[in-house]
Amino acid sequence: MKPLRLDELPAFNKRFSSFKDAEFRSLNIISPLQIQATFAVQDSARAYDWITITLEFNGVNDAKFLENSHLHLIDMSDGANLLKDENLFAFGIGECYNISTIKSASCYIVANTLKYEEGLF
Repeated sequence: MKPLRLDELPAFNKRFSSFKDAEFRSLNIISPLQIQATFAVQDSARAYDWITITLEFNGVNDAKFLENSHLHLIDMSDGANLLKDENLFAFGIGECYNISTIKSASCYIVANTLKYEEGLF
């Protein structure tokens, strides 16, 4: 897993087109403070080839999510937003542009740190 720094966040969102039309593959609760979310996304750095990306949230202080059996039903046509608000990383499904709209999303995670890992489709 590679840590995602604040200055890398805009390029990361742009590279993966803010997860537009992605496929939500899995959500793993490793501990109450550590959650991994895996997606199939198109990577603009690889000529929009599909890859798997796993986001690992550590120091989770707020979250709302669905059971794994329902993840494939989430409409990802609007993508997701990943942003930094003060000292927290926030991830929410849909068009979410600040922490308050993220907390109204159908699925969201707010955590202290974020790491990611790229994998094969």
